[in-house]
Amino acid sequence: MERITAVARGRVQGVGYRHFVEECAHETGVHGYVKNMPDGTVQMVAESSPASLADFIRLTHARDNPVIQVEKIAVTPGQATGEFHGFRVEW
Repeated sequence: MERITAVARGRVQGVGYRHFVEECAHETGVHGYVKNMPDGTVQMVAESSPASLADFIRLTHARDNPVIQVEKIAVTPGQATGEFHGFRVEW
């Protein structure tokens, strides 16, 4: 199991992106959370297998969504802790 912290930039706040990310997490089986940041970005922390995390990040680019516009997602790997049970939207 691995962990990533990812930060999405673009039009990602006020457009339903966090709930979109939550759906991506459920689809790929990753655990963690997503939350808006004060600077207008959205942070995702996720743990799963490397393949599931890669699928998760690919989906979170929201390429076919007409409202969400992800310009860039910066991904930082880290050590998995196993602290997450499911995936949640943080406020």
